[in-house]
Parts: sequence; structure tokens; C-alpha cells
Amino acid sequence: MTGRALPKTSRLALTAAATLIAAFALACGPDTYEIPIETPIQPKLDVSAFQRVLVAGFVAGGNEDVDTNQETVRLLRSQLRTKSSLRVIDADILPLVEVAQDQPTTTGAAGNDSAAGSDHASNGRPSAPTGAGGAADRGTQTLALPKNIKDEKDLEPYERLFANTAYWKRIGEEFQNPLIVTGTVLFANRSTSGIVQRDQEVFDNRGVRRVVPVRTYMERKGFLLRPKFVFIDGRTGATMYSESYREEVLYNAQQNTPALSSYFELMDRLVPNFLSALSSQKIKGTRVLLK
Repeated sequence: MTGRALPKTSRLALTAAATLIAAFALACGPDTYEIPIETPIQPKLDVSAFQRVLVAGFVAGGNEDVDTNQETVRLLRSQLRTKSSLRVIDADILPLVEVAQDQPTTTGAAGNDSAAGSDHASNGRPSAPTGAGGAADRGTQTLALPKNIKDEKDLEPYERLFANTAYWKRIGEEFQNPLIVTGTVLFANRSTSGIVQRDQEVFDNRGVRRVVPVRTYMERKGFLLRPKFVFIDGRTGATMYSESYREEVLYNAQQNTPALSSYFELMDRLVPNFLSALSSQKIKGTRVLLK
């Protein structure tokens, strides 16, 4: 037995109704799926003129349990080897705190660029220029710098070191005119207290679980990381670009977290920003779409 075919208009109406119902079900349904996306970021510096990069060292201070100068140089060199086209120079890390201590500040007409070529620091690197004549003849004096760097104010007097083009040009000549990476890094203990909002699980009389925000007074401790990356042209000794960052991590006061572990946790957040200055990077993310 053969059934009678539906009129064409009825079939169209049923198809349209089924489509609307399906679309409504998809829109209201809880099922979603994520699509990975990558966003390219153009480099902030044109480093096409360089084939080599020297992570020279940093003026560092703060927490005494971590050698911030050494750890920062090692980490950045490792990252540049795998994520940059520049050849990383393996060289001794410059003790820039000592170099800056030996660098005089000029009060007379003579500037830093009139340095004597024979001056060297105790580590065998060229010292900061002192002028062709004696300090008394040139009207120079050594600026007292804090040897124990504890906070950001202690770092401020060291900024003049990065403006010393003669010194950095000599470093560049020693290593065949590379791009030089230097700067300051403060890694210090941090503590705070106050009202903190956190999520807490509660169950009602029927055993239904809910998450509600709760405001409580809490004492927390952790670490602050405040680096400033300075990129210097090794051919001229001039600063090409510099950028500062600030990150911190806080824990419950009872939690004992090693300083070195927290240092690497904070640096992980900053390394992509550092690399984006030298080469194009891709930031990975996701977009959520309804099924």
C-alpha cells in the first residue's frame, strides 16, 4: 500500500519547522567547543643588523637567597637560544654593581665619552670611563651608590650606567658589535594584609553544593619582581629601547615557598614580553563556540 505524497507546501513547512527546532536546540543547549587561535605579535625592535646577542648582566638586588643577576642572565640566554634567530654569546656575566661603583660622575666640562683607553675594572672588562686626565683636573667625583640594593629607590642611581655610551661601545667592540641586553632586576620579599575575597563551598539542608564569595581578613607574603630590560646597540653604545615590568605573587602567611621557585614563576610571566621585543611571537588562546 502506497501512501499519498504530501503537498509541496506542506513538505516545505515541515522542513522549515524542523530547521527552526534544531537551531533552537543548538542555541539553548549547553554543549560548546573550543577553537585554538594564535595571534601574531610584531617585534618592537628591528634587530636585522645584528647576528649576535650578548646578555651582559644586570644591576640586581633584593632577596639575598637568589643571585638575581646570574639567574636572569642564564634564563634569558636559554630562551634566546631556542626562540631567537640571533646567536647567543657565552661570556662571563658582568658584575654591573661593581662596574657602576667604579664609574665617576662628571661635574666639569669633560664627559664620559672622553675615557682613557687603558682603564679596566678588576674583572678584566673595560671599566667605566674616567676621563683622560685626573679626577681632580676634570672636576669629577665618584657618586656613592648603595651596595646593598633593597628597593626600587636603591636602583635609581644606577641608571646612569646605561647612558655611558663609551663603556658599552667598548663591550660591543670586544664581542664584535652584538646587540647587548642589560638592565636592572629587583626581586624582593613582599608582605601585605587586608580583606580578601575568596570562594567557599557550602551545602544547604538538602546537601546541594554551592560556591559563595566570602570576605575575610588575611595576612599574605610573597615576592615582587621588578625588571627593566635595556637593549643597547653594541656598535655605538647607545640605548635602542628599554621597558620595565612589575609582577608579584602572594601566598598564605603559613605557606613556605622557596624564593627561587617564586622567581621562576614570575619570570615565566615576563619572558614572552621580553622575547616580543626581539622577534615575532604568537600568543595562543581559544574561542568558545556553540555546537
